[in-house]
Amino acid sequence: MNKKWIRRKLIAGVVAGAAIFTSQFVWSEQYAANFKGTDIQEFINIVGKNLNKTIIVDPTIRGKINVRSYDLLNDEQYYQFFLNVLQVYGYAIVEMENGVIKVVKDKSAQTGAIRVANDTDPGIGDEMVTRIVALYNTEAKQLAPLLRQLNDNAGGGNVVNYDPSNVLMLTGRASVVNKLVEIIRRVDKQGDTSVQVVPLEYASAGEMVRIIDTLYRASANQAQLPGQAPKVVADERINAVIVSGDEKSRQRVVELIHRLDAEQASTGNTKVRYLRYAKAEDLVEVLTGFAQKLEGDKEQGAQTAGTKRRNEINIMAHTDTNALVISAEPDQMRTIESVINQLDIRRAQVLVEAIIVEIAEGDNVGFGVQWASESGGMTQFNNLGPTIGEIGAGIWQAQDVEASQTCTGSGDNMTCTSNPDTEGDVTLLAQALGKVNGMAWGVAMGDFGALMQAVSSDTNSNVLATPSITTLDNQEASFIVGDEVPILTGSTASSSNSNPFQTVERKEVGVKLKVIPQINEGNAVKLAIEQEVSGVNGNTGVDISFATRRLTTTVMADSGQIVVLGGLINEEVQESVQKVPFLGDIPFLGHLFKSSSSKKTKKNLMIFIKPTIIRDGMTMEGIAGRKYNYFRALQLDQQERGVNLMPDTPVPVLEEWNQSEYLPPEVNDILERYKDGRGLDTQMRKTDPTLKTLDENKSKDKTNE
Repeated sequence: MNKKWIRRKLIAGVVAGAAIFTSQFVWSEQYAANFKGTDIQEFINIVGKNLNKTIIVDPTIRGKINVRSYDLLNDEQYYQFFLNVLQVYGYAIVEMENGVIKVVKDKSAQTGAIRVANDTDPGIGDEMVTRIVALYNTEAKQLAPLLRQLNDNAGGGNVVNYDPSNVLMLTGRASVVNKLVEIIRRVDKQGDTSVQVVPLEYASAGEMVRIIDTLYRASANQAQLPGQAPKVVADERINAVIVSGDEKSRQRVVELIHRLDAEQASTGNTKVRYLRYAKAEDLVEVLTGFAQKLEGDKEQGAQTAGTKRRNEINIMAHTDTNALVISAEPDQMRTIESVINQLDIRRAQVLVEAIIVEIAEGDNVGFGVQWASESGGMTQFNNLGPTIGEIGAGIWQAQDVEASQTCTGSGDNMTCTSNPDTEGDVTLLAQALGKVNGMAWGVAMGDFGALMQAVSSDTNSNVLATPSITTLDNQEASFIVGDEVPILTGSTASSSNSNPFQTVERKEVGVKLKVIPQINEGNAVKLAIEQEVSGVNGNTGVDISFATRRLTTTVMADSGQIVVLGGLINEEVQESVQKVPFLGDIPFLGHLFKSSSSKKTKKNLMIFIKPTIIRDGMTMEGIAGRKYNYFRALQLDQQERGVNLMPDTPVPVLEEWNQSEYLPPEVNDILERYKDGRGLDTQMRKTDPTLKTLDENKSKDKTNE
């Protein structure tokens, strides 16, 4: 009973499970593919009806097919069977976005609206697709010809490369295109090339690279593969060699480096280093302190490693040859030489030109009338030239004294002395007339006399001074053009005046320039400037007075830029009136009783600076050449004008600046070919119509002249 009950339960469970499985699974329809001598148009219609597809057939498609399948095919298999048959007979389909299928020839499918496949949906079988494949390690133009040999180029296949993006565009059957994509991915791989850094302990990285390069270049096997010749680069910063190449070649080079990187038989070596720009004595002071630090680091490293090595460094300077004699271990020698290479460089120079411009103008107008009478009454003004009293006293003293006789006593005791004629003394008159400016007119009428004075003066001055000096970067330089003027600073005399003496100090006056340039990164120059223009004003009641214009500043300027440092704009008006009270205020007639003087002075003084950085000899050559040719041009101009009243006197002229001696040979060759100065040789001027016309017109102008 139990067994029968169990069997009934099992049968019921199986039936129920089958019912549930049948309700959830939809069986697909299956097709038998047997076509013998069937027209291809009919075959396409049958397939479209079975698959419920709308198919448009190219009217040029003709023929019969013979195909038989012994298996039943589902929808997907039946559709692939349809594509296989069309491919065998030279046809393909183009599936549109609206679900319509077009049957065309293979060639027409290539330019049709076939689907662009990707890695997610690459397509299968004989479906026509297009794939775009990007390359990362191979050039598309090199791989495209190889892939065309594997594609059906006679049918609808095609391979196109696009170099700007380095991509390949593949068109063809999905199975063929997928095969080409797989080939591309296997080919487009970076070779077995990697980079290895080999640190060195004793040898120099630069010397090691030189040895390896020489070894591979001198190899007799010129037909070796490119992968067998690794690339080596020296990193002097960490004293290491960087090796790049395939694994086997890298191993050979790394093994060679380890064998060469051994301690020398002698623990120290000596080297003489000739300096090009720096001074040996100056570098010794810097390198000695640096060497002490190297010795300390080396000794500490040796103690840590448990080895004992000699680490003494000796650096000496040889003044006559400007060389350094260095004794140190190889690794220390490399470090010291690296420091020397960075210090022994050509220092830039700076040409500093101070431009001093002073423009001054002044106007002075004066008019005055002075009266005097023989009885002693007068009007006298001293704001305009000499006074009438000085003129009158000078005239009176300048009169001649006639001969006379002077007698003393009386009667028989009378004594007479004859006085000869005496000429007058004109000294006082000359001093008075020496003060006259402009016009002085004296009038004498009876017992009265008048002195009228009138003066008008205009003063203009234009001074331009351009002191210049060239100095090294961070090097102080000074420049002076002027005189040394003695100044009395003290005097001493003894009680008996037996040993009197005076102390004198000499003061420099003229144009002075002191500068310290500092070149920053780029073309900027920091300048610490002290500029002075001084001169002697004249004597005073105590000593000599000086006129000084001094400027001390620090500025930042670009190379070739003119910067204003400072200046003075001064305008002054002075008016002086001396007159007789009340009478001098009468309109018009008042000028007869007063003396007026008006003065206006305007002065403009500006100081500019122009620094020019000189980093190489060519720049210095250009600046020196311009200065040299400027002064030579002035001399040639004077030679052409000649010397006044001495026509046969030769004028000294500088020699012509021979620039070819300082230029490289290749530059001189170019200058020889372009002698006309316009950058065009004779042959070019003959062949170019425009230039030929210009030359003909120029020749005609010369003929007309």
